[in-house]
Amino acid sequence: MVGFLLRLAISAFGLWVAAKIVPGMAFDGTGTLVVAAFLLGFANAFVRPLLILLTLPLTVLTLGLFLFVVNGLVLMFVAWLLPGFEVQGLFAAILGAIVSGLVSGFASGMIGANGRVEVITAESIRI
Repeated sequence: MVGFLLRLAISAFGLWVAAKIVPGMAFDGTGTLVVAAFLLGFANAFVRPLLILLTLPLTVLTLGLFLFVVNGLVLMFVAWLLPGFEVQGLFAAILGAIVSGLVSGFASGMIGANGRVEVITAESIRI
């Protein structure tokens, strides 16, 4: 449970950073940010795989670059579902998905499987 809440907070932090950096993304408040992070996780688990399957020929044709568009569409879908979360246009959604994914991925890399912060020491590295 702690791991889930920590990853939800990391995802919300990634969305917050994206909203600060990307013009065209905005939130009404912290509650909206947390609900958006939860909905984005849900959409990435259920909607995104379906979109990837449906757009597979286009993704192969563009050598995978169309996945950026798919991620942006998922972010726009979450913004459409949630009042108080605004994404203005596909370009803002794609850029927001990239920024949010990078921030969340970097922060999640520091969290272990059990939800604890991992500290890398010289002793833990086996050569």
